[in-house]
Amino acid sequence: MKSPAELTLSLRRQWENADKRETRLLGGENAWPVIHSIGLPTSKEMFSDLDSVKRHVNEWRQVNVGEVIWEGVRYRATSGPVEMPVQWKLQQPTEWINACADQTIHNEFKSLTLLAEQTDPLFHSLLIRRRSLWLSKRLDEVVQAAHLAMELESGCAAGTPLRAISLGGIDTKFFERNARLVTALLDTRFDDEVSRIGIEAFLGAISEGDHWLLLMDLDGSLLPFRRQRVRSSELRESILPGKRLLIIENESCQHQLPDVPETIAVLGSGFDLGWIEGHRLQERKIGYWGDIDTWGLQFLAKARLTVQQLDALMMTSEVYEQHSYAAVPEPIIAGVDLPTGLSNPERALYKRLLKEPKGRLEQEFLPQKFIRETILSWANS
Repeated sequence: MKSPAELTLSLRRQWENADKRETRLLGGENAWPVIHSIGLPTSKEMFSDLDSVKRHVNEWRQVNVGEVIWEGVRYRATSGPVEMPVQWKLQQPTEWINACADQTIHNEFKSLTLLAEQTDPLFHSLLIRRRSLWLSKRLDEVVQAAHLAMELESGCAAGTPLRAISLGGIDTKFFERNARLVTALLDTRFDDEVSRIGIEAFLGAISEGDHWLLLMDLDGSLLPFRRQRVRSSELRESILPGKRLLIIENESCQHQLPDVPETIAVLGSGFDLGWIEGHRLQERKIGYWGDIDTWGLQFLAKARLTVQQLDALMMTSEVYEQHSYAAVPEPIIAGVDLPTGLSNPERALYKRLLKEPKGRLEQEFLPQKFIRETILSWANS
């Protein structure tokens, strides 16, 4: 048999479970009532520990939240049925919260109620499941972030910094304070595309912050470490060793790269390609490899505007056709306008991808043998 205090602790633990929290707050009538079994004293307890049983019954008689369901139970030690509490039924979220008898949970529920009233239903599941996104923030700023996330669109920054965006009455430090929250909200709207490529790249904003890039020494003797992270601002001021530089959009394909003499690879740059401008690249061979999708071609175009002699690797219609079995839909495109900097075949590929139901072929899904052979062929050409 469980006491009210024991079930109260269980209800508090359930509040900490994101799945239960979401189901009970958003599930409507289908999620309620919630019924918890109290359990019955054994015949032995009725015979040898009757005082404990009486205390148990009295504790449940004092519960005034929800509905305690009683049943007459027969025991050998009693002359007739004894009314015992068997279930605790909670009919709605407010009863659950009151039954928890916890001020922190009460405050969180109150905040979620306000957020549900003032934000788009699209975001309710996120806000309920990921409380860490907003618990430390002022609620009016969370509401403002949700309203902003409904106004922002792909490319809307048009080459300005995030701090220059003036939608929804935000101040210049808003993105700095709320980047994680706004990214999560936008991910909800745009199928996780924003966190995949970065909020600045998605909105078309110039990067003002320091982006960490992954450097890989494909030669094995050019850098002190085979892999190391460097800030983009520091890389801009540095001169990398070697005769070849391979720029790669995503870090996820690092395990697929071959050993290549005199070659450094820079991975994870995405839209942050400003560091290229600081390098003396005229005397070295430059390769660029990104996803075959509209975003990957946007990044390629930006890189080529800086380095005209850049070689695009594995970003052709032929590669797309040969490996289309691994293609997936691109939920949010980079834009319908062709980016400046693409070659004619690349422009044709961009137009094609806009029409393809599965217009994204991600780097890491290309066969490793094909990747290695292509990179080595480029290095030796």
